[in-house]
Amino acid sequence: MWTEEAAATAEARESGIRNKSSSSSQIPVVGVVTEDDEAQGVFKPMDLNRVIKLLEETDKDGLEEKQLKFVKKLVQCFQNGLPLRDLAQIFKILNLCAGKIKNQPRFVESAYDIIKLCGLPFLKKKVSDEITYAEDTANSIALLGDLMKIPSSELRIQICKCIVDFYHAEPPKKHIPGYQQANSSYKIQMAEVGGLAKTMVQSITLLENQLVEKLWVLKVLQHLSTSEVNCTIMMKAQAASGICTHLNDPDPSGQLLFRSSEILWNLLEKSSKEEVIQQLSNLECLLPLKEVFTNLFMRGFSHYDRQLRNDILVITTIIAQNPEAPMIECGFTKDLILFATFNEVKSQNLLVKGLKLSNSYEDFELKKLLFNVIVILCKDLPTVQLLIDGKVILALFTYVKKPEKQKIMDWSAAQHEELQLHAIATLSSVAPLLIEEYMSCQGNARVLAFLEWCESEDLFFSHGNSFHGTGGRGNKFAQMRYSLRLLRAMVYLEDETVNTDLCEKGTIQQMIGIFKNIISKPNEKEEAIVLEIQSDILLILSGLCENHIQRKEIFGTEGVDIVLHVMKTDPRKLQSGLGYNVLLFSTLDSIWCCILGCYPSEDYFLEKEGIFLLLDVLALNQKKFCNLILGIMVEFCDNPKTAAHINAWQGTKDQTAASLLIKLWRKEEKELGVKRDKNGKIIDTKKPLFTSFQEEQKIIPLPANCPSIAVMDVSENIRAKIYAILGKLDFENLPGLSAEDFVTLCIIHRYLDFKIGEIWNEIYEEIKLEKLRPVTTDKKALEAITTASENVGKMVASLQSEIIESQARQDVQNEQKVYAKIQATHKQRELANKSWENFLARTSNAKTLKKAKSLQEKAIEASRYHKRPQNAVFHQTDIKGLNTTVPAGGVVTVESTPARLVGGPLADTDIALKKLPIRGGALQRVKAVEIVDAPKKSIPT
Repeated sequence: MWTEEAAATAEARESGIRNKSSSSSQIPVVGVVTEDDEAQGVFKPMDLNRVIKLLEETDKDGLEEKQLKFVKKLVQCFQNGLPLRDLAQIFKILNLCAGKIKNQPRFVESAYDIIKLCGLPFLKKKVSDEITYAEDTANSIALLGDLMKIPSSELRIQICKCIVDFYHAEPPKKHIPGYQQANSSYKIQMAEVGGLAKTMVQSITLLENQLVEKLWVLKVLQHLSTSEVNCTIMMKAQAASGICTHLNDPDPSGQLLFRSSEILWNLLEKSSKEEVIQQLSNLECLLPLKEVFTNLFMRGFSHYDRQLRNDILVITTIIAQNPEAPMIECGFTKDLILFATFNEVKSQNLLVKGLKLSNSYEDFELKKLLFNVIVILCKDLPTVQLLIDGKVILALFTYVKKPEKQKIMDWSAAQHEELQLHAIATLSSVAPLLIEEYMSCQGNARVLAFLEWCESEDLFFSHGNSFHGTGGRGNKFAQMRYSLRLLRAMVYLEDETVNTDLCEKGTIQQMIGIFKNIISKPNEKEEAIVLEIQSDILLILSGLCENHIQRKEIFGTEGVDIVLHVMKTDPRKLQSGLGYNVLLFSTLDSIWCCILGCYPSEDYFLEKEGIFLLLDVLALNQKKFCNLILGIMVEFCDNPKTAAHINAWQGTKDQTAASLLIKLWRKEEKELGVKRDKNGKIIDTKKPLFTSFQEEQKIIPLPANCPSIAVMDVSENIRAKIYAILGKLDFENLPGLSAEDFVTLCIIHRYLDFKIGEIWNEIYEEIKLEKLRPVTTDKKALEAITTASENVGKMVASLQSEIIESQARQDVQNEQKVYAKIQATHKQRELANKSWENFLARTSNAKTLKKAKSLQEKAIEASRYHKRPQNAVFHQTDIKGLNTTVPAGGVVTVESTPARLVGGPLADTDIALKKLPIRGGALQRVKAVEIVDAPKKSIPT
């Protein structure tokens, strides 16, 4: 009801609308247009302040008629639009008219006419008017919401029409010289600034039994809710709960439900979703939602009704995500489960008796939405009993079977495939909660039989249209993918009944067979889907074989082969983003669970160079794999054959396994912030293993069953694993280590001693903090342990210094050897250059040549043996007339058979005949050669 207080509120709002246009020194002027002036486009001046003053007067004879006359004249002035500069005064007049309605009902028509003008365009004289009069405009538009309190149906409807016109702006009916229309979205923006949405939401409570006005208000809110700003305002005004509680109000037109659902949608999308859900999570909202949905489900047959039904279900699904929503208490959960399963499991419930879904698009979407809402509802544990009563598992399993030929189906082939995939995905969420129902329905047998069909060569053309069917067009990958997800979810429950049943049905052999079949038929087009399938298979095998030797034996060499196949994957593919990282993690997990502990499998893994493959991955230096690989290697080191394989491995640049492990240790300590000098030497001998995190954390007393920081450090990094592996290698005779590696190895060798000392130091510090005084013997023991630990640190530091000094001396020696080699090389070059210069001098200068010849002859003569034996024959070795100082070589003259008789040097070879088969040429095969004269040979000595 429009009360005096409401009028006072509106008056107070209007009193704030002031600026330079409404000051007493400047009188706003508008044009009163006569017929002649209209033709000329000229305004006749009018004093708006005089109209305001007139309306404020009271207790005068004939005043009402005069006031109404002036207001009517004012309305006639603004038939083409409202100038922004005069808007504050016009709304002041509107507010005064509204205040008089209670006692003077004739002012309803005046207020109606002025409000009707608000639907016309706003006009600006200057471009800056939109900014200058923004505050006045926002406050003026906000006044429209306050006027909804006036108990006049006609006035309220006109206000709503006016606001709706904001969103359907039309150009002015006639152009007014000097003015132009404000931006089409200006009114909408000012409505947001003025908070109009809040007052419109509040007005709903005034219209409990007035359907027409309520529908108009909902129409206004529907338009306002297209803005995020308005949605936030409406959300704060509790619009969601206020609208939802009236969803089921009588409405023959059906507009109330449509507009209300549209507003709720916008609120969920464009404001705080969590806050809106919280507003709707009560019985007052859920009961109307339930009644509306049930009514539409049972009696809605038109396209519009089905679409609206699905919208209501989506809103319900969003509300169901809130665990505090009383879905069970209001009976909505039970009804939704019934609606989801009545097609597959016959029910005598009256709600679904004689009801059947068609294969229309809306009913198909409804079925998928119902599967989806079951997944949401099952997260609330009290729902489990309702799922059991509704036989949800049995209903979903009706889809887990191969297509049957010549069977009439309720859905098309594409629809049935999509529902099948959706049902299997739903089972992955529901079945782990209902293990007994799953087993009673022979769930394992059904899934394994379905997987067998997926692997078979049966003709099947899948459509792959849906989200769940991604990558499954023309194949059965989508069905296999979701079936394996279901099996993985069941296996990882670690329920012995389920896992034993799977193993008895040959699941391990079947999984290995599927994996082998996949890798034998590579499919690059759907590579990501194939990788996910392979990962799930390995995870299922890991879950089944973990802690069961007999199952590991069944895994056997065939299982090891598929693991090794994955380990040989090109490392560059790990960065592809297709899922190779996940597959490698699954593979490492399967090594841990399916191979370790089974000696025949371990030996076969080692025989096939599995340790080499592990070290190859470790050498990639990817932190996400290091911890798991090192853990596997620690376990493998219990096998006496492993050490030889580790020592035999060589990486790039002849890197050895020991060198790689020590390098990983240094990298880990650098990331942990352990204090070391530039040579990797210990700096703090009291705390040689302390990380930066341990330095920051103060020691605090802890209960005996709580691990301290020093103990937690063992499991939080890879240092303990590296120590364990190198310990299995005895820390001795490790190949391929540099001096830097040996310096680090000194620390690794003493890791356990340092860690024990660190823990005793923590104990000592905790005793001090708790202000306890140990007995003399205990105190001496603690001091001795602390001192011994520090002495070990000093000893290691001293050993490191010796290694560093020895390496420095070795480096100096190596440097000297290199320098000596360089010096010899330079000397040899000098001699070669000098020899070349002498040679050039002899060839270019006759005197130098003669001198060299003389020296040569003297040298030859000096080298001869002067005492000749008797009967000795002397051979002259000098060649007369030879002008050279270069020693002459041996000269041989051979007289042999003429070439014309033997056919040349290649005549006796088969190759020559094959390459040059030309008769009469130089190359001929001669059958018989007559030797005329014996060859003569003269060889000078």
